[in-house]
Amino acid sequence: MTTGFSSNSCRFADYFVICGLDTESGLEPDELGQLYHWLQQPKRGKLDDKTFLYNFEQSPLRRTFKSKVLAHYPENVEWSPFDQDAVGMLCMPKGLAFRTQADTREPQFHSFIITREDGSRTYGFALTFYEEVTSKQICSAMQTLYHMHNAEQYDILHTPTTPRCPEDQRHLQPHPLNPHPQHTLLPTPSISRLQRFNSYDISRDTLYVSKCICLIAPMAFPQACRKVLQQLHQAVSSPQPPPLPLESYVYNILYEVPLPPAGRSLKFSGVYGPVVCQRPSTAELPLFDFPISQVFELLGVENVLQLFTCALLEIQILLYSQHYQRLMTVAESITALMFPFQWQHVYVPILPASLLHFLDAPVPYLMGLHSNGEGDRTKLELPQEANLCFVDIDNHFIELPEDLPLFPNKLEFIQEISEVLLAFGVSPEGNPLHSQGQAKHRGFRSTDMVTDRRNGNLASSPLNSYLLRENETIARLQALVKRTGVSLEKDASSNKDLKVQCDEEELKMHQLNIQVREVFANRFTQMFADYEVFVIQPSQDKESWFSNRDQMQNFDKASFLSDQPEPYLPFLSRFLETQMFASFIDSKILCHDDEDKEHTLRVFDSRVDKMRMLNVRTPTLRTSMYQTCTNIDEKAIEMRVVKIDHTALHPHLLDMKIGQGRYEHGFFPRLQSDVLSTGPVSNKWAKRSAPAQWRRKDRQKQHAEHLYLDNDQREKYIQEARNLGTTIRQPKLSNLSPSVIAQTNWKFVEGLLKECRNKTKRMLVEKMGREAVELGHGEVSITGVEENTLIASLCDLLERIWSHGLQVKQGKSALWSHLLHYQESKEKTDAAPAGLGPPERRKSDAGAALAPLKVSLIRDMRHIQNIGEIKTDVGKARAWVRLSMEKKLLSRHLKKLLSDHELTKKLYKRYAFLRCDDEKEQFLYHLLSFNAVDYFCFTNVFTTIMIPYHVLVIPSKKLGGSMFTANPWVCVSGELAETGVLQVPKHTQEITFECQNLGKLTTVQMGHDNSGLYAKWLVEYVMVRNEITGHAYKFPCGRWLGKGVDDGSLERVLVGELVTPNSENEDRMCRTPPMQQSPGMMRRFVTISPNSKPKLNTSQIQEGVGEAINGIVKHFHKPEKERGSLTLLLCGEYGLVWALEQVFQHGFKSPRLFKNVFIWDFLGKASNTQPLHLNIQVRHFCRFMRAINSTSRNIGKDGKFQMLVCLGARDHLLHHWIALLTDCPITVQMYEDTALIKDRSLVNSLIRVLQTLQEFNITLEASLVKGIGI
Repeated sequence: MTTGFSSNSCRFADYFVICGLDTESGLEPDELGQLYHWLQQPKRGKLDDKTFLYNFEQSPLRRTFKSKVLAHYPENVEWSPFDQDAVGMLCMPKGLAFRTQADTREPQFHSFIITREDGSRTYGFALTFYEEVTSKQICSAMQTLYHMHNAEQYDILHTPTTPRCPEDQRHLQPHPLNPHPQHTLLPTPSISRLQRFNSYDISRDTLYVSKCICLIAPMAFPQACRKVLQQLHQAVSSPQPPPLPLESYVYNILYEVPLPPAGRSLKFSGVYGPVVCQRPSTAELPLFDFPISQVFELLGVENVLQLFTCALLEIQILLYSQHYQRLMTVAESITALMFPFQWQHVYVPILPASLLHFLDAPVPYLMGLHSNGEGDRTKLELPQEANLCFVDIDNHFIELPEDLPLFPNKLEFIQEISEVLLAFGVSPEGNPLHSQGQAKHRGFRSTDMVTDRRNGNLASSPLNSYLLRENETIARLQALVKRTGVSLEKDASSNKDLKVQCDEEELKMHQLNIQVREVFANRFTQMFADYEVFVIQPSQDKESWFSNRDQMQNFDKASFLSDQPEPYLPFLSRFLETQMFASFIDSKILCHDDEDKEHTLRVFDSRVDKMRMLNVRTPTLRTSMYQTCTNIDEKAIEMRVVKIDHTALHPHLLDMKIGQGRYEHGFFPRLQSDVLSTGPVSNKWAKRSAPAQWRRKDRQKQHAEHLYLDNDQREKYIQEARNLGTTIRQPKLSNLSPSVIAQTNWKFVEGLLKECRNKTKRMLVEKMGREAVELGHGEVSITGVEENTLIASLCDLLERIWSHGLQVKQGKSALWSHLLHYQESKEKTDAAPAGLGPPERRKSDAGAALAPLKVSLIRDMRHIQNIGEIKTDVGKARAWVRLSMEKKLLSRHLKKLLSDHELTKKLYKRYAFLRCDDEKEQFLYHLLSFNAVDYFCFTNVFTTIMIPYHVLVIPSKKLGGSMFTANPWVCVSGELAETGVLQVPKHTQEITFECQNLGKLTTVQMGHDNSGLYAKWLVEYVMVRNEITGHAYKFPCGRWLGKGVDDGSLERVLVGELVTPNSENEDRMCRTPPMQQSPGMMRRFVTISPNSKPKLNTSQIQEGVGEAINGIVKHFHKPEKERGSLTLLLCGEYGLVWALEQVFQHGFKSPRLFKNVFIWDFLGKASNTQPLHLNIQVRHFCRFMRAINSTSRNIGKDGKFQMLVCLGARDHLLHHWIALLTDCPITVQMYEDTALIKDRSLVNSLIRVLQTLQEFNITLEASLVKGIGI
């Protein structure tokens, strides 16, 4: 996909290049080529001098030798300087190849891309073929290499280690130095590879060497360039010489064939036939001329969609194939399908040998690696795989990172794409054998193709891929296609010329491309139909906006996500965090009107507008209903291909000297540079035959669809890219030298540090914003999904940092591998490691609180290793990061891990991020900032694991529980589950138990069985701690449990708060708001000594009720997954129960000395004096009172009042009951005249406030209403 190119060029091609063997410099071994072989070795150690010997273990015909750019025409053009290194590397990425007459020597075409530092691109199209070696010196050199090789092999091994198969024996020819070839032995790792090509005899064999002709062009027209190059090659290889000298055709393509303007087609002449190319108009999707059908044939729809998802989420992608053109086609197709988004990171579809160190890059990349066709994926070791998508194109196989979210509406999307493919006779399951028929597929197992469980996410996916289940689906789709009147047979027939202009195959390719791309574009149009509403326009001018770009939010993600259907969220929340999405929104902010807009944005916005006009529904109301693509228009292409807009000048004789332009049959010559160095004085084609419109001032803008910004903006963008730490947008294609690698790695280190700073800052801002909301400031801006996404991306960043500069790759997770090495070394040094094993049991005296948990990196690893649900190294590393963040120990643990300098030196190269001391310190400092906020990212994610909890009951110090004779019990409840009744030993009054994750703890029910002589128990508070995360909760009580004391309760429900650990500094306060306290704390003052507590006045009580109701309303307005505990809002400090208690306490007549009167006594009398026949509300009230009084639970009067309020809130009856009690005769006796409940206007406002709860469906925690059957 084109993202900008040299605007000054209006020529079809800028350069014609010839690469190959330079006979003058002779055979130079290509040391870079060895890196490939090294990379593909099953067990490789450090890259050292021995590596390069590998090249010489191979048969000389299999070795790589340096290729050179032999000639390029013209010498240079100002708008596109010739990059000799890059062109040389990409024309022949693995150097020269030698063959004999026994080998296949089919010409191979491939295209490539050169990306400049400013992001603009140049395309190359290369045809590689074989020519006979005429140089006697080269042939002799090859013969000598063979003598040396065979002698060396004979010396190394004298005894056969493996029996040889007959096929290998065929290739062994007798040799002067070695008349008994069966004794020639080779190193076993590469035995089969070497023997196959183990002969060259100068007297009998003809030696051939690869050569390459290449066009460098500003735009990608692979089909047209392939034809031009094939016809040029045919001209030298066919017996008849071409009509004109080769120079005429090359001159024509360089100087007389223009680029077709947008929306036009162009025909020009090759050596033997016409070549047609056409370009979409500015209203169509951008130019794309690679066959998408091939990608689906090679991989199948399911795999393409998984790869597409990885690309959108900017996951590292490595393509792997033995065909360069396949690498290019897959890479270009995937990036083209992203419209309107653009890949923003390293993009090298064909990775030259000199850039192999880039596989170590800790940045997102999309790269293509050439395979030799013999190695297996399992032998290919890559620096990092935790966040890698590996695509083995030739074997229809894709390996995905863990936790890859599903693309929205994946199944319907697959079905829609499949219907398009079937209409063109392409199997949605893929058919690699059909694609590129001329390619030889060695050892491909077609039976594995569909059944291969490694494809995509099949093994783990519950959906189990709509496509790969059975062929019935395909049959059903084919029937559907036939019903709609498309004949597959007719489409499948090929090569019936529509007109001379273009063969039917090519037209079919263009039509299929358009249909598939439109289907993909339609998904984004549907998903982001109302994206403009959420774009945050900057308040300041552009200059200051640019300088503060990385601190600015440009899109209201939380609001956008809250509008989306639930199933979309896992994908969208991650996609909104990508660089490509940020850049898309930036370009939206930069342009104010349609004229300003870059082409992609203009096309996308016009589609969004069109869709809005067609859709009557409110644009902001999102549904997950799948809408298929309806606006596919292929007529424009057909029109352009049928009616050619322009024909270029025909090739003609040039002004050449006599004798020039001759060449030998079968050899592509160096051309006459004097005639090819400059073009015609004036552009004749522009004056003579171009239509008038071509000469408008539009001409300068004819590349507008690909030039996304004017030069000033481009400059600023480049600057911005640098500021953002994306200094490695594109690797420099230059020769591998230590200084280049060092410089590249230094940029990586800086980039990683910058990314770490931005990520921690973003996470803190979001999290603190959330806490500010809980404290009553501003609006909430982060959702659980979004928080999860940010933590997952932090885990990815840590994996990339730990993968940078690894000496030897072990396991898929570099971080977990390092942790295991650390664990192993520590366990060796500590025979009995401190702080491991079960925590020692302590006798707890009355005042003892929980002893702090020991901080231990190894112990936290053990916790993770004991979780059976986590099967993979990557999963374990992520769980460990989440646990460390929840415990606020991430920075401390990593510091401890990296303090073992010997281990770090052993595992990492000198340039690795983890060995740059200053950067490492800064990195740990950034992570330390996470300690300012509370995360529950472990507890909330691993909801089904078993967790040990420790409960400690603290009786009152004054009235110690030493004489206590009854048997106490507790029942702990959390947001996820509750434990059931657990007996507590009465002497120790503490217990450790294991149960499924309870989530954040909410309540503890506690009580005793009233047995023994002294069954009265004054409990100060209860502590409960999660022994894995270390979170401790305090449940204040301060009340008696016993008959005849306090309110006579034998059991109570306590509401808890999370205790902040302050082991390092006793005075340090937590920055996060504490959770609400238990209701008992406020109430005990009223019941034990009512006169000691200052009474609240009516306005304070009203305010309290308003706040309590407000809290509940806010709770229900949050998304369901974001809601906290409703129990806290009902029964916690200043909750609804407390607020209504204040209402009933106000003006309550003082009880006699030594006798407490409880609100429940008043309610009991009220229910007894109410005539039951009055109305249904009275009957309800009395039924609830009877049910609570007759419950089997031993709860006291305050506990019963709490239960009544909760049930009344659940059934929306509280406001009716307040009205009843106001009119009740008993109220007059028991309340002062100034009491709130006697003030009619205050009661009415109270009823109105309570009525607001009617619209909410309140579900009570089981612990609050146990034993009540209503």
